[in-house]
Amino acid sequence: MSAASVGIDVGGTFTDLVAVDATGVIRSFKIPSTPRDQSEAVADALRIATRGGQKVSRFVHGTTVATNMLLERAGARVALVATEGFTDLLFLARQDRASLYDLTRHHPAPFVPRERTVPARERIAPEGVVRPLNADAIREVVERVRALSPDVVAICLLHAHAEGRHEQLLATALRDALPRTDVVLSSEVFPEIREYERAATTVAEGYLRPGVARYLVRLSARAAECGVPAPGVMTSGGGMRSVSAAARSAASLALSGPAGGIVGAAAALRAAGFTNALTVDIGGTSADVGLIVGGEPLTEPGGRVAGVPIALPRVLVETVSAGGGSIGWVDDGGALRVGPHSAGAVPGPAAFGRGGVLPTVTDAHVVLGHITASSLSGGVSLDATAAHRAVATLASQLGAPPERVARAMLDIADASVARALRRVSVERGVDPRGCVLVPFGGGGPLHCCGLADQIGITRIFVPPHAGALSALGLAITAERREHLGSVLQSAADLDSASVDEMLDDVAAMLPEGPAWERRWFARSRYAGQGHELDVPVQRGDDGHAIAGRFSALHLARNGFSLQSPVEIVALRYVTSGPAHPVRFARHDGSAWRDDHRVDDGGSFEARLSAGAVVVLPGATLRVTPGWVGTPHPTGGWLLEREAT
Repeated sequence: MSAASVGIDVGGTFTDLVAVDATGVIRSFKIPSTPRDQSEAVADALRIATRGGQKVSRFVHGTTVATNMLLERAGARVALVATEGFTDLLFLARQDRASLYDLTRHHPAPFVPRERTVPARERIAPEGVVRPLNADAIREVVERVRALSPDVVAICLLHAHAEGRHEQLLATALRDALPRTDVVLSSEVFPEIREYERAATTVAEGYLRPGVARYLVRLSARAAECGVPAPGVMTSGGGMRSVSAAARSAASLALSGPAGGIVGAAAALRAAGFTNALTVDIGGTSADVGLIVGGEPLTEPGGRVAGVPIALPRVLVETVSAGGGSIGWVDDGGALRVGPHSAGAVPGPAAFGRGGVLPTVTDAHVVLGHITASSLSGGVSLDATAAHRAVATLASQLGAPPERVARAMLDIADASVARALRRVSVERGVDPRGCVLVPFGGGGPLHCCGLADQIGITRIFVPPHAGALSALGLAITAERREHLGSVLQSAADLDSASVDEMLDDVAAMLPEGPAWERRWFARSRYAGQGHELDVPVQRGDDGHAIAGRFSALHLARNGFSLQSPVEIVALRYVTSGPAHPVRFARHDGSAWRDDHRVDDGGSFEARLSAGAVVVLPGATLRVTPGWVGTPHPTGGWLLEREAT
């Protein structure tokens, strides 16, 4: 029995487990999540993975701990040290509105209030040190921070992305004076221009780090009890880090789970021979949509998570509140709404028989006959009577038949997800009609035809193991390390020798294993622009080559290019180990044979037509009018629009 690489993805309703052995054979499993402590469900999954003496060579985890802490605002007590005169940076932000036309909406309050912001009497300008940081100024900062009794100190000084000496001096003094207090430096977390984003990202790192570290300690202990190696953790950028590295880069875990799904989808897509795709992962709580270009997940410089700007590289994922547990309700105007509130794992949809009484998207599927007792997995028994009762209660409020209300709930959920699919594609210069739709998660294949109809897609690839594809992405992902270095130079001023020197300098900051892949990206823009694109760079390139590559990418993404100078803002260095091998082949019925066996589903020789419902491992595929489905050699399904 060969040792397996295990991926475990914790969702709002279910925790998914995938084990891939040394030959690439895949096994998947699904159990209920434990929201009170995610590591409990992970431990349950590990016990299943090691059942029968099965050895585990590697364990990679995707977690929502960081995301939940941001949403619940349940992080650490942080003090911020900022340059004197710039202590209101988090409050001034970008001076934009939370909503252009809704004056009642506001941005979330900063994690650090004004009373926990400490000024430092120093100043570095682009031309050098303007106001030196002397011993008296350092002593004053230390005493003021000591009086605040913070869990973590975040230091973000003006222009520290280019010159971090003053931050290092303050960090040394604070660590000496407060040895039990962690200190986070912006020059280490995010050494790039834009003071607000750098400050917000540094504060987010400090806010998350203690809670993430505690969770990873518990998780490592549970893994050790099961005889499993310490976990690797998926980052928002789509690579795995060791548990110790992940604990020191908590802000990079904000999209840990969704990133695993995009990695898994990209692997299945390449195996199927496709290159460009839109992905949709519909779970119990939410739907995550993403974009794959050229067979690789699209990575962006950063964005907001739970309203908090985190300017670290991340796989493009947009989340909407349209999962299987999203609750249907009637607003004050008498209109039917779905979400954003969710029944979650506890009590869950009424159909799960755990005490839920509110109508959810899952209950609507049960009412319409899309989900039956044989469709459910994860140790859940179907209570169809409770589902019908919940939807009937909502229908009585609307004065409409339950079946009509159930269909309307699905239409509303589909419309919300379709808008997100358009945003991630059209806004980046990608025509969704030229993409394949890759649905996964427990609910993705249920909604895929309706979503494709709304955005004009004509081909759908339902990947093998769609119900646990995020966990599969975790099991096969490569270990990755990244480093960012500030540049801020005109491309025209750089010859090939200068570019090579910069590449070597940023690469020297990271250790790597033998035969690891090395890649560099120049974060570039036209002079005067406020946003950048990551352009691949290699040794031997000069500034002219980088500028030409940037202009071509700008034209593809935005539909135009300019005759303007190109600036290189920063260099991003990525080094990756080998990915775990995986073999996509026709499903052989080898799900684990125990009391919680996943149903293998229907024949892969069948041709699917309108009205067909196929039980997949951990998911259900539904074919609507106008679509036909055929089995794919990878073990998935290919759905195509019928010719009219």
